[in-house]
Amino acid sequence: MGGLLAQEVIAGGALLAGGYDRNSPLMAGIEVFTDLADLAAASDVVVDFTHASMVAANAAVLAQTGTAWVLGTSGLSAQDEAAVAEAAAYIPIVYAANFSPGVTLVLALAERMAAALPSDTYDAEIVEMHHRQKVDAPSGTAIGLGRAIASGRGVKLEDVRESGRDGHSGPRKPGAIGFAAMRGGQVVGEHTLLFASADEHISITHRAFDRRAFATGAVRAALWAAGKPPGLYGMRNVLGMD
Repeated sequence: MGGLLAQEVIAGGALLAGGYDRNSPLMAGIEVFTDLADLAAASDVVVDFTHASMVAANAAVLAQTGTAWVLGTSGLSAQDEAAVAEAAAYIPIVYAANFSPGVTLVLALAERMAAALPSDTYDAEIVEMHHRQKVDAPSGTAIGLGRAIASGRGVKLEDVRESGRDGHSGPRKPGAIGFAAMRGGQVVGEHTLLFASADEHISITHRAFDRRAFATGAVRAALWAAGKPPGLYGMRNVLGMD
């Protein structure tokens, strides 16, 4: 993602201040910083696709430097998300599970469908597949879909989530939102949302064939975030949907 982001920043007509990598250079010809604060001081916006373990520390640094933040890291804990929300009081943050415009629209549809289809007759299931190297499951996008459904139904995802069914798990709980995660090959990302009743099935699938779609969306978010007031934003804001 670092290399793709660098290419898309240049393609978008913006100035690439540099990259942050504690171990090795991102790409030839790009200035590499070993301290995030130094990169932030040289930048209007920092685009972050690192690791969940770094999010809380990054939030503190960027809030201190006052640098806008585009965050695409997945697998965040509740504590990580709290750190992001706290930093949003000081800087503009665009946080998204997926920066693809297509996924953003699917999330909006998921919420509207969940509000229209009663949970006592329409079961909601989310199936996702990614490459074998992915370390978190379900994916951040799948969790985002689950949150969209829960929002449409007026419930908390944590109260109705079902993952990893195995063995004699008993009948499906009423109103549950189910998740299934598959890993294999080099699949960039596939997500299917299914609403199933006794009489019909409705499904929406999004397939990503190139990670560049995420990089393009993240750079679009960065250009949008520059100069915005502090707050926690999403791709719906970037696309003008909210």
